[in-house]
Amino acid sequence: MTRLQELSGKIDARDVRVGVIGLGYVGLPLAVGFAKAGVQVIGFDLDGEKVRSIQDGVSHIEDVSSEDLAAVRAGGKLSATIDFDQLIDCDIINVCVPTPLTKTRDPDVSYIVRAVEDICKSLRPGQLIILGSTTYPGTTHDLYVPMLEAGGLKIGEDFAVAFAPERIDPANTEFAVHDVPKVVGGETPLCTQLAAQIFRLVFDEIVPVTSTQSAEMVKLLENTFRAINIGLANEVALMCGRLGLDVWEVIDAAATKPYGFMKFLPGPGLGGHCIPVDPAYLAWKMRSLNFQARFIDLATEINGQMPSHVADRINDLLNEDRIAVNGAKILILGAAYKSNVSDLRESPALDVMRLLVQKGADLCYSDPHVQEVELDGHTFKSVELTDDLLGELDLAVIITQHAAVDYDHVVARCNRVFDTRNATRDVASGREKITKL
Repeated sequence: MTRLQELSGKIDARDVRVGVIGLGYVGLPLAVGFAKAGVQVIGFDLDGEKVRSIQDGVSHIEDVSSEDLAAVRAGGKLSATIDFDQLIDCDIINVCVPTPLTKTRDPDVSYIVRAVEDICKSLRPGQLIILGSTTYPGTTHDLYVPMLEAGGLKIGEDFAVAFAPERIDPANTEFAVHDVPKVVGGETPLCTQLAAQIFRLVFDEIVPVTSTQSAEMVKLLENTFRAINIGLANEVALMCGRLGLDVWEVIDAAATKPYGFMKFLPGPGLGGHCIPVDPAYLAWKMRSLNFQARFIDLATEINGQMPSHVADRINDLLNEDRIAVNGAKILILGAAYKSNVSDLRESPALDVMRLLVQKGADLCYSDPHVQEVELDGHTFKSVELTDDLLGELDLAVIITQHAAVDYDHVVARCNRVFDTRNATRDVASGREKITKL
């Protein structure tokens, strides 16, 4: 019996130790999921403060409760460390590290390279390496496989490699981690089998594909689809603005069609790690093959101009009241990139805030999930929505809709509100003060 066959039996017996590199929005839910399934888990991260928090049973992300984390810690199923030498003790290693873009919007795979380098130091027969960080098609096969095989061990014989993209939607209460089918593609059929086998302990459904390249492409397609359709919704919003139409009414009416239409909403821009970033990975890869991804480029252009459009609309609204942006008291409602999370990555609110600061606005923000924002050397702290504050504003601008905000109260106390998210659609009174995207 080979070491990989032995690994298969150990997975069935739940007698394996799983490592998770990167304990953020993707890695920590996965680590807790394995621990809940009765598997021994070691989490690895470079952030010592984050590791100490996890060791204390205190979660730093909304999608994992401190109660759940404390329970698996108390049960002895999950530990966290900054000591990457312990990777040698892991039978299965999941890589869940960031894959951002560089300033020139090229893929930055340095975090994965570092993780793979750490794995290579202790790679041994019988291990399964699963990459989950979003990347361009061919990264696993062309970049990481040669790194892993450089020590003499062979994939499919001595150890296994698979790619299984993360599909987490932060703050989504309808679909928990285990509810979303897990796509898995291995370097060999045995690699795919082993990866599917371990993920069946956590996920309700496994979707195997024929290669790591296919699995990488699946993730990029999912988020490119969303980026392009959001781009269409944003362009429709711009069209409706020119036509004097309510874009929210138009979209809601179109969405009543029971087939052939999927509802996407406009907004002040794209945020988060996936939707603004993943299409750029695919477009970059295709440029290297002399292929222009025109839909991606157009959607990126439209979505990228939305923060500037919002800033221009703010200028127009203030002009209507004979107020200059320079010196105007403006409140940004919501700094996170999406509803009910604290994640600031790629948040369009930061772009809008930056543009207003450059124009000299007297700016403040409020977000129940984000207590502090660092912006171009300035530190902004979230303000409380008191009656005095709201009453002295020249304009309140809703960038991110949060369930904890009382929009009826905001509209009642403010002189004017610019709503880029249709958060005020159900306010009881004061609708004459509201301007929508």
